[in-house]
Amino acid sequence: MRALQLVSDREVKSVDIDLPEAPAAGEVQFRVRVVALNHLDVWGWRGMAFAKREMPLTIGAEASAEVVAIGEGVCDLVPGQLVSIFGARVCGTCHHCRSGKDNLCEHVSGVHGFHLGGFARELVNLPARQCVPVPPNCDDIGAALAPITFGTCEHMLFDNALLKPSETILIQAGGSGIGTAAIQLAKSIGCRVITTVGSDDKIEPAMALGADHVINYREDRFEGKVRKLTKKEGVDVVFEHVGKETWAGSMLCMKRGGRLVTCGSTSGVSAETNLMMLFQRQLRLIGSFGCRKQNMVDSMDKMAAGYVKPVVDTEIEFGDLATALERMESRKVFGKIIMRMS
Repeated sequence: MRALQLVSDREVKSVDIDLPEAPAAGEVQFRVRVVALNHLDVWGWRGMAFAKREMPLTIGAEASAEVVAIGEGVCDLVPGQLVSIFGARVCGTCHHCRSGKDNLCEHVSGVHGFHLGGFARELVNLPARQCVPVPPNCDDIGAALAPITFGTCEHMLFDNALLKPSETILIQAGGSGIGTAAIQLAKSIGCRVITTVGSDDKIEPAMALGADHVINYREDRFEGKVRKLTKKEGVDVVFEHVGKETWAGSMLCMKRGGRLVTCGSTSGVSAETNLMMLFQRQLRLIGSFGCRKQNMVDSMDKMAAGYVKPVVDTEIEFGDLATALERMESRKVFGKIIMRMS
């Protein structure tokens, strides 16, 4: 069967690999439908794996799939069923896994497509616990965006930042995959949304998603604009994932007692923090990584109900990954780049 593999830093090849064997007890074999690309793929492409990995490595950390066969003991999935795939290989037995906090697993083996073989291949065998059933009225593109794009935002906004209706939120990089998801999720509960974008051509699409105010951060100091829009009060929540470029400005945008939640650092992993501002204004800085499987369920339910929708920038052909990753690195994307496998 065909697969896309990272053979060295910045070199991806389409290759033929062996078909998987029949699924073992507790496993599911599925046919991958759609793979969605993320900055996680860019980091892996650059060689920033932060952990030991072996090449060649099949890429793809976020995907939807159709169940082909089930192993002994699997009773809650059936062939032909559409599923979204939880991308981390968790143990399923530690107290975090048992309590539904999958992304805090004490014995996680790694992330598929980054440390472990990913989903950019035709057939994959995985433990059944990594498959999340897709509700009616949510298609395979929505299901492919549930594990990282929407699930990450659900976890950031509602589990960690505890975002509430009518609050004001600043969403950095609103044209990114998670930015477009965060705008919609915040608006779905009635928040006032301010977002930043890197070019004027992204302003109108961000407004169409529900943003109340859109700031081109390359043309204006976003922190000054935010202070003016909030009458110098600041925002309740900042949704961060850019890192070094925006960190200091994001801190300045927070109201007294405000919360900043971050899941990424695409512009650099180190940034200075004004500690006096942190304690005097009683700010809260919250780290967030991945999501719980329940966040995926909630995301897909909202898509099925029409509250939010996938935003697709480009659908690429199989094997055209390098072009897509270069486009992501240039920050020209609005929404997601996806690749249909079947």
